[in-house]
Amino acid sequence: MHSILANFMVLWYLCLNCFTFLFFVMFCNLYYAFLSLFSFIEQDRVSGFWTWMFTLSKLPELGDTVFIVLRKQPLIFLHWYHHMTVLIYTWYSYTEYTSSARWFIFMNYCVHSLMYSYYALRAMGYSAPRSLAMVITICQLAQMVIGCVVNIWARQVVQAGLQECHISPTNIKLSLAMYFSYFVLFARFFQTVYFGNGKKSKGGTASGMAAVHDASSRLKAD
Repeated sequence: MHSILANFMVLWYLCLNCFTFLFFVMFCNLYYAFLSLFSFIEQDRVSGFWTWMFTLSKLPELGDTVFIVLRKQPLIFLHWYHHMTVLIYTWYSYTEYTSSARWFIFMNYCVHSLMYSYYALRAMGYSAPRSLAMVITICQLAQMVIGCVVNIWARQVVQAGLQECHISPTNIKLSLAMYFSYFVLFARFFQTVYFGNGKKSKGGTASGMAAVHDASSRLKAD
């Protein structure tokens, strides 16, 4: 049973890695529609399609939680909080065709392509350098900071009323609160794993869901 689950984890993370990397490349190729069009979802069908795929991808990403439960690992607050709030907010924002989502999607694809590459390597038994895990967590922290900045920027645009911005005040408040809470939780995780004392700080490796991996199992420290 253990070997079957381990092999399935390898396949799972390889698929997610290919999936997110493909999305990232596609969004790079769609930079005009992504950054220039008022509604990148409605005015460009290709961009709209990949945005819809991003929205759907939040469901299979819950597989991380399934692996934790099956391996009887502790399910920490940051992990389930992150997964649930991202899923709910992503689906909510898609119903509004939120304009700022273009930035959130691009950042998510970028960080997750790195994260799942690391996941796949660890699941296959390769020992990735500790510095790589630290870089991924730093990228996550940067993602949260940029997310807060984008929301503050969107709020200023809406309040100024000089140009139309397709985002509701409620969405801005929810997104800002979400990104700020992520920053606080990930910063605490970063400090505990890399600079704290105890087992978590020894060989701990951060992931996009703030997980800690070893070569053959997933040990929670996202």
